[in-house]
Amino acid sequence: MSLLDTPLARHAGVEVPLLCGAMYPCSNPELVAAVSEAGGLGIVQPISLAYVHGRDFREGLRRIRALTAKPVGLNVIVEKTAKAYEERMRRWLDIGLEEGIRFVVTALGNPRWVVERVHAAGGVVYHDVTERKWADRAVAAGVDGLICVNRRAGGHTGRLAPEELLATLSGLGLPLVSAGGIGGPASFVAALRSGFAGVQMGTRFIATPECRAHADYKAAIVAARAEEIVLTERLSGVPCSVIRTPYVERVGTAAGPLARRLLRGRRTKHLMRSLYALRSLRTLKKASLEGPDYRDIWQAGQSVDEVETIEPAGEIVHRCAAAARAAS
Repeated sequence: MSLLDTPLARHAGVEVPLLCGAMYPCSNPELVAAVSEAGGLGIVQPISLAYVHGRDFREGLRRIRALTAKPVGLNVIVEKTAKAYEERMRRWLDIGLEEGIRFVVTALGNPRWVVERVHAAGGVVYHDVTERKWADRAVAAGVDGLICVNRRAGGHTGRLAPEELLATLSGLGLPLVSAGGIGGPASFVAALRSGFAGVQMGTRFIATPECRAHADYKAAIVAARAEEIVLTERLSGVPCSVIRTPYVERVGTAAGPLARRLLRGRRTKHLMRSLYALRSLRTLKKASLEGPDYRDIWQAGQSVDEVETIEPAGEIVHRCAAAARAAS
């Protein structure tokens, strides 16, 4: 059997079980479409689409459709925050389903309402998890698969190694997708051989011509090594993987004492995370798109070790697929 013939590939309706992870602010329509057109699955990040890349949400999805007729996915954040935000996310999901999206990735909360809507439309839902307790809750909500975010991931990261997540979640009977530390054919094939149903890449796809990230951000990914990836709490209040830069070293990586106390409070943690989110969305947008003239704080994972050059997104997918076929 081909390594590419996995439950994820069948669920997503794709040739290559490789997701381009939803990234704020880097998931522009051209990048999403390029990965899907090459046989993987590009995932739409709605806040990026609407507020970073200036698209009406439905029009943005149709822009992607004009670039590829192949499947794309949608990221839905289900964390309870402001009511207006939740209503907007529900509306974006409805529009996505109306526009034909049938693969949804959820994160940061209880995905049950998403599962109900997507299943009613004949689609599937995979949920981001970092450990067993969150996986159990997602399974109880009826998800179809799990995105296993490990400690090598960029952006919001997990605590466990890929093999630890595989061991602790494999008994749940759902397809598992490895997310973190995968930047090319070698690690792609290794993940499939170990038992994962697919992989999710993010950092690798930033260093592509299709991604609208600033050239300095892409160059920093190419130049960085895994030991230069550090965790900071100063973006969202929870550990987030970024490249160690002079700015990161200057401001430090730990949240302040007041912020830590508020983040631990049952009644205050959601408010504090919302305040962090408002600040970090602006910071990441400006740093990622405008370069280090602002603040050189760039999200990236330990997969930087495999990123040696800027290359087209489609070529990355094709090289991974060719390696998997050769290894089958």
